[in-house]
Amino acid sequence: QVQLVESGGGLVQAGDSLRLSCTASGLTFSRYYMGWFRQAPGKEREFVAVISGRSGSAYYEDSVKGRFTISRDNAKNTVYLQMNSLKPEDTALYFCAAATTLTDYSESRRYSYWGQGTQVTVSS
Repeated sequence: QVQLVESGGGLVQAGDSLRLSCTASGLTFSRYYMGWFRQAPGKEREFVAVISGRSGSAYYEDSVKGRFTISRDNAKNTVYLQMNSLKPEDTALYFCAAATTLTDYSESRRYSYWGQGTQVTVSS
């Protein structure tokens, strides 16, 4: 079966950094777009970043541009989200997701598989 497992979340102060990891199994990893989404209490799930399977093309939500970097290591079946200059408004449950094809990378329903999520909490 396909499984995506996130790790790296935690409680940090504003201005700190975290690196999230998501390791996949049960799929041909290099063929999938890999995305990060987040959901805060009382808010809808929102797109954060996505990276293509082999070319490494990446796209970001405006609010995280210049602070977050998505990357992947296909040899390790792992996608990363480096988060710098964290703000309290970044507090959310972060999910990784996989998609074979995308017509709109920001729509969560386009992704076939999801991880369980890892909590990021940023205090002021």
